[in-house]
Amino acid sequence: MPQPRNTQISLDDTPYYPCVSRCVRRALLCGEDQQTGKSFEHRRGWIEQRLLALTGCFAIDLCAYAVMSNHTHVVLHVDAESAKAWSLAQIVERWHALFAGTPLSQRFLRGETLLPVEQQFLETQAAQWRERLMSVSWFMRCLNEHIARLANAEDGCTGRFWEGRFKSQALLDESALLACMAYVDLNPIRAGIAQTPEDADHTAVQRRLQALTAATDTDTAQPPELMPFVGNPRRDMPRGLPLRLLDYLELVEWTGRQLRDGKRGTMSVNTPSLLRRLRIAPAAWMNMSRHFEAQFKTCIGNATQVARVCERRGQRWVQGIRACRAAFPT
Repeated sequence: MPQPRNTQISLDDTPYYPCVSRCVRRALLCGEDQQTGKSFEHRRGWIEQRLLALTGCFAIDLCAYAVMSNHTHVVLHVDAESAKAWSLAQIVERWHALFAGTPLSQRFLRGETLLPVEQQFLETQAAQWRERLMSVSWFMRCLNEHIARLANAEDGCTGRFWEGRFKSQALLDESALLACMAYVDLNPIRAGIAQTPEDADHTAVQRRLQALTAATDTDTAQPPELMPFVGNPRRDMPRGLPLRLLDYLELVEWTGRQLRDGKRGTMSVNTPSLLRRLRIAPAAWMNMSRHFEAQFKTCIGNATQVARVCERRGQRWVQGIRACRAAFPT
């Protein structure tokens, strides 16, 4: 039985969520329509530009993304602590970057003095806006609705552009996060439209590699629009992805090489150190790299953590638990 969205996305369980949106019409989201010869390739730029812009408004970080011909796949991190620290002015400014706001909030931004009752009403309204600006559902709404309006205007039609509401999962631990990010970044290679990660246009891994190539210091060579890698878990951990950038890029390159060469069941002896540290078997990793969406459903992580989430949600069982036991060590 489908679970309500408010039980699928719970910051008490994890701040990391991958989301997938698929196009409903025969006309492609991006790429070229083989029947009409019309190209929609420019829409990839629309989506990428909108994604990067939204991270500047929401308390949500972009960990990975891939814009494909018929779907968009993103991995998001909700930064609730930053959102709770925003001032009234910061909330209103961020909301106005997306929406017109209200006459009261417009007066506030112009620096006009508000009556005490007006100030109280605006603070109540801003509290609601703060919640929305740290909501995965509102983030995806602002992405998908914007793209649907542009595409419908270009196609000269109305109606649904997306298949339905986006699909999301909960990434419960570091291993699940790593597997999902790599799966998303390797989308173009798996689809056969790119040969290497640096050739995979409109992906986060390409943006990270471009930043690394252009920089002189590998510790600071990270694009500001994406959530940074801050190294292995430790005390006084800064905000960011709990992995080393070069370890992640090495793993993505190694995995992409296996996918590209079609080496099913054959593994290089030079297994990346990140897999060894997380105790993920290379064969299990390659299986996830090809079938991540099919194997895992609502919650992804080791079986112990999945069981805890099920208990909090009042569920006896969750689909995909067998795949979690096989893929992630407890």
